[in-house]
Amino acid sequence: MNRPSSAPARPAAHPPADVPTFAVIPGAQVQQMLSGREKQIVELVEATYLLHGAGDSVNPPSYFLRFPDRPTARIIALPASVGGSVHVDGLKWISSFPDNVRSGLPRASAVLILNDPVTGYPFACLESSVISATRTAASAALAADWLSRGRTRPTRVGFFGTGLIARYIHTFLAGTGWSFDTIGVHDLSADSTSGFCGYLRQAGTTARVVVHDDAEDLVRSSDLVVFATIAGEPHVTEPAWFAHNPLVLHVSLRDLAPEVLLASANFVDDVEHCLKADTSPHLVEQRTGNRDFLNGTLNDVMLGRAAPPADRPVVFSPFGLGVLDLAVGKYVYDEAATAGDLRLIDDFFHELRRYG
Repeated sequence: MNRPSSAPARPAAHPPADVPTFAVIPGAQVQQMLSGREKQIVELVEATYLLHGAGDSVNPPSYFLRFPDRPTARIIALPASVGGSVHVDGLKWISSFPDNVRSGLPRASAVLILNDPVTGYPFACLESSVISATRTAASAALAADWLSRGRTRPTRVGFFGTGLIARYIHTFLAGTGWSFDTIGVHDLSADSTSGFCGYLRQAGTTARVVVHDDAEDLVRSSDLVVFATIAGEPHVTEPAWFAHNPLVLHVSLRDLAPEVLLASANFVDDVEHCLKADTSPHLVEQRTGNRDFLNGTLNDVMLGRAAPPADRPVVFSPFGLGVLDLAVGKYVYDEAATAGDLRLIDDFFHELRRYG
């Protein structure tokens, strides 16, 4: 797809560079490349976690852009670089504007920029709300698998929060072989609850779907609990709700009070990333002054360095790593390129001669 450069020949040690190209991949195309490929994406996310754990990545802290006049809104920059067969640099730029929901727009929107690790040139811009939801759901499904090994596999799942992320997580659980006898649903929004139940019917679930008006009922009746809310601070404070030792996917990161985590076995995706920005694990660290409550990372579990106990609640709190966005985004780009379906923007880069 690249065109040869018209620049003068360089010494043999520096072969002529291709003229950089730039592709735009819209959301519909992204979804097309990812739909029905849940198993492949979970395997990709697993491989990326292993690369990250082995140090073959760069994943600096996310940067939060906040607004004094819009305190509930934020835009987050997630720069990253990942090696291995992915071998790409880039940045996810994702906004969260909760007030959008009132006007019928999704809360989050995002783009992903992929950069060539040799030249540094950006070579693609992808609509990334689908990629972000996909990597989040794939991470959750991967954690559900690994953290349920050695324990009784859950058959009753409860979704606390029923927006887009909950839908994607259910899709990835179903797409990677999970089946449930019961699916519990709880949300403060009746519209969200109704929409999620409609999605479950359309997805053809054979499970009994139960809507819980009471949050405690949902938690106590589920042996796999998925938190996918927009909570900004803990609102679930009773460790007794988890006395039946469920597996908890704490995807939204700020739902559980320190008391709940201190009574549980805790696993994260990345310690340094997760213990900041007043996440629930960060609040535990601030209260106790240490990180002794952490049992390890998901990578530790995959490598056999840590194991989830069977006699305590097990909580997975993923901060969400930029390397996962890059891996999924590069997968989409490669699939589109292989299909010959890249939408290239001709002459996107104008000054391509160093001296004009």
